[in-house]
Amino acid sequence: MKDIPVRRGRRYIASLVENGEHAGQDFKYAISDARKIARSISAFANADGGHLLIGVKDNGTIAGVRNEEDIYVVEQAAERYCDPPQHIDFEAYSVDTGVVVILARIAAADSRPVYCIDADGRHRAYFRVADENIEAHPLMVEVWRNHDALSFRLDSAASRLLDLIDVNSDGLAIDTLHLSLGMSQRATNQLIIDMAGAGVIAFTHTRDGFRLIRHGL
Repeated sequence: MKDIPVRRGRRYIASLVENGEHAGQDFKYAISDARKIARSISAFANADGGHLLIGVKDNGTIAGVRNEEDIYVVEQAAERYCDPPQHIDFEAYSVDTGVVVILARIAAADSRPVYCIDADGRHRAYFRVADENIEAHPLMVEVWRNHDALSFRLDSAASRLLDLIDVNSDGLAIDTLHLSLGMSQRATNQLIIDMAGAGVIAFTHTRDGFRLIRHGL
């Protein structure tokens, strides 16, 4: 199979499947859209890395790889529809007679953001949240893009922002934060970028969208 040695791995694959889809694992059975796969690659690369289990249905049924072309689609997604292109490590495991599952590993990117080039031609950065690929908040992308150039000092505005986070246990809404701080939207955005880049605050995602929390919570 595409020069990938096939190992015996029924128990190993079963143990992975038992954990379900999560922040580091995605099941893929019907692979037909390289751009959609590129979103998963972008999301894993922009987070802590992860892997695709190719040949496993959404419900956890181990059906095996349907077509060797699935591997080429994943490679195409990583090389043509990710910017910058990403490297994928493939492993093949035999789980039954004639049933092979492919594990495609995506490493955390050394430099973020990793964009997916969507069908409309736009570059979008995705992030892995639980078992979903979520488009990253624009301010997250700015932190990634400018991390080396960011500086931060704890002034009155930063102190007020931290105080607001402390009284909002479910995180602080981003879009209306400038109103609470009595600052312009631009100044508030820059404050968020500076504080997140310095590792003081972090982004989290809830059913209400992206919010701010103290780093490490």
